[in-house]
Amino acid sequence: MNSSTLVFIGGGNMAGALIGGLVQAGTPAASVLVLEPFAAQRASLQQRFGVRVLAEAGPDLRAAQGVVWAVKPQSFAEAAAACAPHLADALHLSVMAGVRCGAIARRAGARRIVRAMPNTPALIGQGIAGLYANAACTPADRAEAERLLAPTGALLWVEREAQLDAVTALSGSGPAYVFYLVEAMTAAGVRLGLPADTAKRLALGTFSGAAALATQSPLSPTQLREQVTSKGGTTAAALDTLAQHRVAQAFDAALQAAAQRATELGDLLD
Repeated sequence: MNSSTLVFIGGGNMAGALIGGLVQAGTPAASVLVLEPFAAQRASLQQRFGVRVLAEAGPDLRAAQGVVWAVKPQSFAEAAAACAPHLADALHLSVMAGVRCGAIARRAGARRIVRAMPNTPALIGQGIAGLYANAACTPADRAEAERLLAPTGALLWVEREAQLDAVTALSGSGPAYVFYLVEAMTAAGVRLGLPADTAKRLALGTFSGAAALATQSPLSPTQLREQVTSKGGTTAAALDTLAQHRVAQAFDAALQAAAQRATELGDLLD
């Protein structure tokens, strides 16, 4: 892709993470054009990265060889109606939840489409994203999508587009589940007599350390859990209580609900 023709439709947090990473990696800021309706956000992007900004769609979009869709799913139809007349045969990369390739092709006039489902740790380069490319994409298109998303963290390709709804439920929404548990563990620590700041630091340190151990260890999460769980000990007492409250089943139901909502968002635009 020519580095002078990359257009972002939407300039929110995820777009900012991508733009910042690309600029840091050597993409000329002047080669990036961002379409963003909110003046304050346009000013912020221009000040932080030096990119060009637009308030509304127009002929400047016609030079795009790459288009990144970074609007909310509910805003896609309106944004596509405004942009489609100005978009040529570009590679389209979407980071929108639920919006399927068929809807992007139909509403934006796109042919080569890569969908990605990143998550918010992308803002610090430690996210993970699932990717899917439609049949029109070439190996070069897939490589270009990887280059654009590289600043966000790890990338995994899925074989079927429908699997992106599961990715959305598991990792796309997943940071919120972790923050929810950190909140709950912090509050429980306070009720046990710890200062709030101490409880929060212990909870956060436990999550980051356990995740790092699980990433580096050859053992499975089940084996690591069993290593910590002595018969009749404190951890066993806690895990027995979680089982009694059917926490695993609650997580399964939560992910099913998130996946179903992703499907529903796609259905609205099909």
